[in-house]
Amino acid sequence: MRDLFQETRFADFGPSTFLPAGAALRVTRADGPKPAVLRAQVSLLAPRQPGVYGMLDRDNQLIYVGKAKNLRVRLLSYFRKKGRPRKAGRIVAHSKSILWEVVPSEFASLLRELELIRRWRPRWNVVGQPLRRRLTFVCLGRAPAPYLFLSRQITTKVQAAFGPITQGKSAVEAVRRLNDWFKLRDCPQPTEMIFPDQGDLFPGIRPPGCLRLEFGTCLAPCTGTCTRGSYQAQAELARDFLFGKNLAPLKQMQSEMQAAALAEEYERAAALRDRWNVVGWLADRLARVRKAQAEMSFIYPVAGWDGSVTWYLIHGARTVGVLAPPTDEASKKQVREQIDAIFRGQAGLLDSYEHADGMMVVMQWFRKHPRERKRCLTPEQARG
Repeated sequence: MRDLFQETRFADFGPSTFLPAGAALRVTRADGPKPAVLRAQVSLLAPRQPGVYGMLDRDNQLIYVGKAKNLRVRLLSYFRKKGRPRKAGRIVAHSKSILWEVVPSEFASLLRELELIRRWRPRWNVVGQPLRRRLTFVCLGRAPAPYLFLSRQITTKVQAAFGPITQGKSAVEAVRRLNDWFKLRDCPQPTEMIFPDQGDLFPGIRPPGCLRLEFGTCLAPCTGTCTRGSYQAQAELARDFLFGKNLAPLKQMQSEMQAAALAEEYERAAALRDRWNVVGWLADRLARVRKAQAEMSFIYPVAGWDGSVTWYLIHGARTVGVLAPPTDEASKKQVREQIDAIFRGQAGLLDSYEHADGMMVVMQWFRKHPRERKRCLTPEQARG
């Protein structure tokens, strides 16, 4: 009976969308019943080149994927008992095989690692996250009473999405504070919304579902006391803030905080400070993402360890294509067509969030290596 539900055995990493057409992958596998045997194989076979690697357990299932600037150094570090992370020791203890793949550059290893984690979902990796952290989006829901919430997926139930940002306590608190500031509801979705201008058969004021109306942090569309237009106006103000079009709420929060401090209302000033800090944190993160999406559209030429050059087509801070540099008129024509299709023919590309993790990879790479940005080509330069 157990065999009927057994998972498909892992065979190899599979193809890559981050290598030019026709590029070959160099894959090596080392097997050993004990860590000492695996270490000997790694020491003998692993090259001092960039790449990705995977750990396989005794059932031949992929349990971990990683990247390396130097495969030999990185893999041998797993077998050093002194100074290695506890997780590394546990991974090696559960592994009977190590598979590695040489790629042209360190940047290529980052993209390939993300691709493999998405594809295989190894249980020792944080799912889908080579950056070891989870990402989320700030979403504004649709009518009849939209409100702000966090979601890892962008669905048709939202009218606008902002991010990605790091998922954590700061993000949760910032969204809660913004719903309070703009007086948007945050009650469960099934809660009935009643507007006095919708022609209810049984008009009248209904009791609120929570205490936020009394605290002055919600217009309470569940009570039938606010019009659809007044509520929608607040939702639009929230959307303008998240788009970065109107940051006046931050200035007003700061002003209230300073006024409370001058009046020696220190507890209130501290509470206002906490609100201002977390909302400011969110505004800053969203501004960084908007800046990257607007400015990071170029061709990034990367020289590999073997002397080959790869062009990464980056649009909206996402790697959306890979090309080999043209060498003759035929290849130049093909490159022009592909560049035009990506940078001119896809109007809504910057609003697509399906590759949020890839955006973070690109943004962090150029933050860590700012000089690399100067080597990039504009689409016009690449077209020749």
